[in-house]
Amino acid sequence: MGSHVKVLLFANTDWYLYNFQLALARELRDRGNEVILVSPEGSYSARLQAQGFHWVNFQFSRRGVNPLVEAWTVIRLIRLYHREKPDLIHHFTVKCVVYGSLAASCLGIRTVVNSVTGLGYVFTEGQGARTWLKGLVNLFYRMLLRRTQVIFQNPEDRDLFQQQNLVAPGRVSLILGSGTDTKQFVPRSEAKGDPVIILPARLLWDKGVGEFVAAARILRDQGIVARFALVGDTDEGNPAAVPSAQLKQWAESGVIEWWGWQEDMAQVYPVSHIVCLPTAYREGVPKTLVEAAACGRSLVATNIPGCREVVRDGENGYLVRPRDINALVVALRKLIESPSLRATMGIRGREIVLQKFSTTIILSQTLDVYRAVLGDKKLS
Repeated sequence: MGSHVKVLLFANTDWYLYNFQLALARELRDRGNEVILVSPEGSYSARLQAQGFHWVNFQFSRRGVNPLVEAWTVIRLIRLYHREKPDLIHHFTVKCVVYGSLAASCLGIRTVVNSVTGLGYVFTEGQGARTWLKGLVNLFYRMLLRRTQVIFQNPEDRDLFQQQNLVAPGRVSLILGSGTDTKQFVPRSEAKGDPVIILPARLLWDKGVGEFVAAARILRDQGIVARFALVGDTDEGNPAAVPSAQLKQWAESGVIEWWGWQEDMAQVYPVSHIVCLPTAYREGVPKTLVEAAACGRSLVATNIPGCREVVRDGENGYLVRPRDINALVVALRKLIESPSLRATMGIRGREIVLQKFSTTIILSQTLDVYRAVLGDKKLS
């Protein structure tokens, strides 16, 4: 048994910490280590504190680009790290990775882990207006990441960073997502009635919401009887957010249902027959696809990094080209019309999750990275 260490986890929203890193925080604490959670305040801050964690409110703008404001953010972060004196710092999401690594570097802190959880909004294909921002982010990555241990969630993101010399050889790890609790997300028989196809995600244009709605319209016009539902809320802090007014209009027209944010997704997947994520957004490993597969649901997703890790075309679902509405229609129709195919794919999906994506596997791999970074300071 090692000595206890102080671990700081920093993300751009309390929602992210609660929904993606709570299991990691609990595991660290249960082993006797001290855990500090850092994010801007939101509706999940109280929940993190209710779980007994020391949470620190660190306000900053997710979209801000004003140099003076951003410089002040880094200075405040340096002060925070200096005050807390963590033994290890783990950053999630782009801005936290860049600013956190800069703050740690200024203080001479070498025990830094950065998670590249997908390339996100800046790196989504076909967005010319983001080119300057992408160049700036790459510059910061090249300056800062090489001194840190970097965790990638899919091999294609890892390979891209290595090709562009943004990371140091030997300081790279591959861990497929944040893990899914396979005892909470379990297979259940399909509900009787019309097939239900859900798109569970933050409702961004880049997540394929428009394509999903268009496919629902086409299938209805083809005489296919099914229900289509968007599960999630829009994300006002993201430039690609689908406006609430648009979501309400679609729902009122009857083409789709909008279920909004659902707290307990383990109860939502069993209501569905097919789970669809036609994203063009550069995901790490989409958590919703892993959870849906754990629940024995067949999947339709886009053939892009991250989704390819979960969906094996023809085995547990179908992969289609991003923004290809016709291909999406064909894949969905195959599954809508074949309950036996859905069942076979659902069984295979569950097997894949148990082999590669369970929380137990992911946490073990993450703690191994921490131990390597900490060296002489032993992690309990």
